[in-house]
Amino acid sequence: MSRTMETLYEERLSRYVTAMRNEKPDRIPIRPFVAEFVAKYAGYTAQEVTQDFEKAFIAARKCAADFDWDAVVSNMVYAWAGITQANGTKYYAMPGIELPVNTGFQYLEPPEGEEFMKSDEYDELTDDPTGFLYNTWLPRTSSDLIAVGGATDRQRLYRNNLAFVKGGMAVLHYFNGFATQNALLRSESGTVSAIAGILKAPLDIIADKLRGYLGLCRDLQERPEKVLAACEALAPHLLHVALSGADPDGNAPISIWMHRGCVPFVSHAQFDRFYWPTLKPIIQEIWSRGHQVLFYAEGNWNAHLKSFAELPDGSIIYHVDQADIFEAHRALGDKFCISGGIPNLLLAYGSPDDVRDCCKKVIDGVAGDGGYIMDASAIVQDDAKIENVRAMTDFTREYGVYSSGSSSLPKERQPAGRDAMAAKGDEGSGMSRFPETRTKPGACIPWEEKRKEMPEVLGDEDLVRRVWEDVDAFGNLYIWHCLLSF
Repeated sequence: MSRTMETLYEERLSRYVTAMRNEKPDRIPIRPFVAEFVAKYAGYTAQEVTQDFEKAFIAARKCAADFDWDAVVSNMVYAWAGITQANGTKYYAMPGIELPVNTGFQYLEPPEGEEFMKSDEYDELTDDPTGFLYNTWLPRTSSDLIAVGGATDRQRLYRNNLAFVKGGMAVLHYFNGFATQNALLRSESGTVSAIAGILKAPLDIIADKLRGYLGLCRDLQERPEKVLAACEALAPHLLHVALSGADPDGNAPISIWMHRGCVPFVSHAQFDRFYWPTLKPIIQEIWSRGHQVLFYAEGNWNAHLKSFAELPDGSIIYHVDQADIFEAHRALGDKFCISGGIPNLLLAYGSPDDVRDCCKKVIDGVAGDGGYIMDASAIVQDDAKIENVRAMTDFTREYGVYSSGSSSLPKERQPAGRDAMAAKGDEGSGMSRFPETRTKPGACIPWEEKRKEMPEVLGDEDLVRRVWEDVDAFGNLYIWHCLLSF
């Protein structure tokens, strides 16, 4: 890497991290979450960047270099069709197959009565979430996998076995590509990778991938204790997945994609009983381990700002979508960095002057003391005009300069850990109150169970155990990323 690019990267990393720590950098960092927009800009179709992730990587790098952004997501399109095809995934409609070539992929809500988890299966999920995902959930979401006790003819078994092999290899291939992509972003344009790791709230997982939204709504009324027990059982596993992909340096935040846990999808009382008590401890534990969480609050979550303000100072970055960004800043700006607030509708249908006026209003209203990151309100798709994204970028670079900001990384590069939290009087994470499930987070077949099947170990048993647990963890990673990421 050239010294110029390395210097540029360090400047951008300092700017980004300083803003995320709710401090004042030299200027406002620009970090647009651009998805199908990169395909449009680079001359690809939505089908091309969804089917061929290398083209998605190329398009993201081209945008990062040409627009001169501080940070980007390595591939915001993300749902690579190679994985969904290998798994036989039913709940996606993909461009060029079920959809026109320039329509972004769509998640298909399961029809009523065809949810991927039935209402009487909460106990099975709560007892062993990982086992439930493998034995029950994944086969139902796949056209190739066989449920326990299903068909046993050779062709069906062949397709079943192939789906597991291809799915696992596809996930590994795709994830390995991100390391190269991040290195190329750094070396080619000095661009920072914006996020590392993924998280979803337990209640959102049930609504998104297990019971569907309508199923969850019925369950909240008919079997609330079962829902709460399931959320508590899922929480330690979701924490494990989030930390397994976290930035070792504690700079890039773990992202949480927030969907259906807010008013009006649930009531205030349901948020207070189910959503927040099973998510808040995860965020606190992540913070105690030295990582921030990017709250990507899709929709309008302003009804819950008082709850979010309970989190330790600096533990999250709060991204504003359809809510009033000025209200969010008044409630949270003293504690957390704010990002977003430039409406996607404006980027799609407004003029460059309209965009510049909006950017000025947002910067004047929320960014005066630092702690703000420029971004669209939601993920940018191919309806955004290139000239409008350019206007957002150029205006921020020119107008968003601080006369007294810092150009260096904060002295404390990582967030406060457990000791610092205690010194400030912040409560512990509370993760210990969640019950243990049959299989611990990060495992599929516990070593204690496997050891009973093995003959006498004549050599170093600890080495055998460590190798088993490391390889077994790949199976855990695969199934949980099928649930969270794909």
